[in-house]
Amino acid sequence: MKVFFVSTMYPRDAAGYRGVFIRNMVFGLARAPSIELNVWAPPGELPEGAAKATTRSDSDWLGKLVDLGGISHMMRSGGVRALLSPVRLLRILAAAYRRQRDVDVYHINWLQSALPLPRDGKPALITVLGNDLRLLGLPFMRPLLRRVMRHRRVAICPNAEWMCEPLQRAFGDIAEIQPISFGIDPVWYAIQRKPLDQSPKRWLVVARLTAEKMGPLFEWSRSLFEDGSRELHLFGPMEQTIDVPSWVHYHGPAAPEQLAREWFPQACGLITLSRHAEGRPQVMLEAMAAGMPIIASRMPAHATVVTDGETGLLCDSPQSYGDALARLEDAATNQQFGEAARRRVNDELGTWDDCAQRYIRVYNRLRGDTHGG
Repeated sequence: MKVFFVSTMYPRDAAGYRGVFIRNMVFGLARAPSIELNVWAPPGELPEGAAKATTRSDSDWLGKLVDLGGISHMMRSGGVRALLSPVRLLRILAAAYRRQRDVDVYHINWLQSALPLPRDGKPALITVLGNDLRLLGLPFMRPLLRRVMRHRRVAICPNAEWMCEPLQRAFGDIAEIQPISFGIDPVWYAIQRKPLDQSPKRWLVVARLTAEKMGPLFEWSRSLFEDGSRELHLFGPMEQTIDVPSWVHYHGPAAPEQLAREWFPQACGLITLSRHAEGRPQVMLEAMAAGMPIIASRMPAHATVVTDGETGLLCDSPQSYGDALARLEDAATNQQFGEAARRRVNDELGTWDDCAQRYIRVYNRLRGDTHGG
């Protein structure tokens, strides 16, 4: 089966932190013997069995786009680039689609990348993250996407169940809405956590630094961390001007290998107090696969990941946040929650090879092959 895979994010190398989940997705699909994969994405290492579909000029422009934070970040940042970059992207994509005449299925990451699909009637699987939903509010976005979908078989595949309802309202009459969870790299399952006997206790936050991503993190954490009885270690790129308090240990962006080797084994758990509209945050799933409990703000994206009181704790106030820290610093409780978290993601998500098979089943269904798998 010939699959044309489209993404505007991809890490340049093993140290890259943007689009790592896309690379894992590509490698998982390329390992499937039934797939002939052509990949249109920013420059980066492709697996054996996957062919590069970008031209030199495409690759150069996409690489610069990634360096600037990606198309979603560009659109949020405002200015001339916020207007010109999406137009340029759609024009380049339209040409890429025209070059790929011999395709069985389009696999498109980022809902808006489907806009320039040709009128060839070929089926499309379109993945959706939280940002895609927000962009549906842009003028004419919904009718333009519906126009593209009308005369082909389409499966819209969010990576979290909570996105199904708004997608069903927008496209359910002309497309199948099928949530598909991402997989987990085996490196996270292999992590052996150290006993929680170090002092001070270390907690991790891994996120892009924006006001919505940070939420009330600094405000709620100040009285709990400022005296040095605990350490808050923050990892991620500075995408907005954020005043990071002096008592926060800010490390900047970190490659997944660094987190897996140095930080996840020794931490009490992962914290996210994000208010950002997101799908199913991959870093939370990776932390759970590593046997780490999660403390998260109470919002739909987090409630679908964290089983409150079993794999982590959801909080909606400074008091409940402080109580969650104290509860999970008990070694026995922490181990119990961490083991439950690892079991859950292993049972429900598996690896990226498992994820690839979930996509392939949808490919086959879109093509009318009810026996494929």
